[in-house]
Amino acid sequence: MRRKKIIMKIAGIIIIVLLAGALAAGYVLSGVILQANRQTLEEAIAWQKDHYDISWFDGIDTDEYTVAGYEGYTLHVMLCRNPVMSDKYIIISHGHTDNRYGDLKYMKMYLDHGFNCVVYDLRGHGENEKTPCTYGVKEGRDLACLIEDTRKRYGGDILLGLHGESLGSATSVSALGVTQDVAFLVADCGFADISGVLAAGLPGPVLKLASLGAKMRCGIFLGDMRPIDALAENEVPILFIHGAEDRFIPPSNSERMSAATKGYSEVRMIPGAGHAESVLKDPELYREYVEAFLSRIEL
Repeated sequence: MRRKKIIMKIAGIIIIVLLAGALAAGYVLSGVILQANRQTLEEAIAWQKDHYDISWFDGIDTDEYTVAGYEGYTLHVMLCRNPVMSDKYIIISHGHTDNRYGDLKYMKMYLDHGFNCVVYDLRGHGENEKTPCTYGVKEGRDLACLIEDTRKRYGGDILLGLHGESLGSATSVSALGVTQDVAFLVADCGFADISGVLAAGLPGPVLKLASLGAKMRCGIFLGDMRPIDALAENEVPILFIHGAEDRFIPPSNSERMSAATKGYSEVRMIPGAGHAESVLKDPELYREYVEAFLSRIEL
C-alpha cells in the first residue's frame, strides 16, 4: 500500500512537471509568434532605397506627431502632405516587423491621385513601445483611434480611405468592426485568421500550446485573432489584392474575406508575386487595379 502511494505521488509530480513544461513551452513559442524582431526606422528606409526609387520622398513635406491608441497606447504617426492642397487622406498600415517607412512603396501612387498620406508605426513596431502583436485585435482598435484623430485633426468632411499590407491589411479589416467612418479600404495580402496561417507550419497540439501561451502573454487566444469576423456587418467597399504566388498567406484568405463582407468587394491577383511583393512585382498593374476600384466606387 505504501509503495502504491509513493508511485502515485511520483506519477502526480511527473504530470505536474510535464504540464508546467508544456505551459512554459507554449509561453516561449507564443513569444516567438507575438514578439518577432522589428526593423528600425533606419533599416526600413535603407531596404526601400535598395529595392526601388524613393528619391521623390526627399521633397515631401512631413509632420510627425503621436496619437493615443487603444487603452492609451502611444502611436507614432507621420503626415506626408500632398504637394497640391487636398482634402483627400489615406491611412496606410505596414506589415509585420516593418514600420511606417515600409509604406513608401504605396505612397507615391496615392500622392499622384491627390491624397495626403498618414503613415504610422503599428503597435509594438517602429518607435512605439514594445508590446506583443495581437494580429489585428488591438491593432484594429488602435487604427480606429487614428481614424478618429485624423478626422478631428484635418476635418470631419475629408475623404478618408485605408490601405494595408499583410498585418496592416488585417489591422485595417479589423478596424472596420469598430468604425465604418472611412470611404474605402485596399487590403493587400491580409490573413483571414492567424491560426489558419500558423497551422500550415505548426502541428495542432503545438498550436494549441502556443495559443494558451498567447492568452497568458496578452490575454487573447490565437483563435480569437480573426479579422474576417469584423466583416459580417461591413459596408465599406474593399479591394482585396493578393500575390498569386503567395505561399505565406495564401490568396484564399482574401477570397474568404471578400465572400464574408456585407458590402461591395473585389479580389485582384498579381501574377508571379509572392507575399507582400505585388506592388513591386507589377506596379503598373497594381496601380491599374487601385484606380479602377476607386473609379467604380465613384471616388
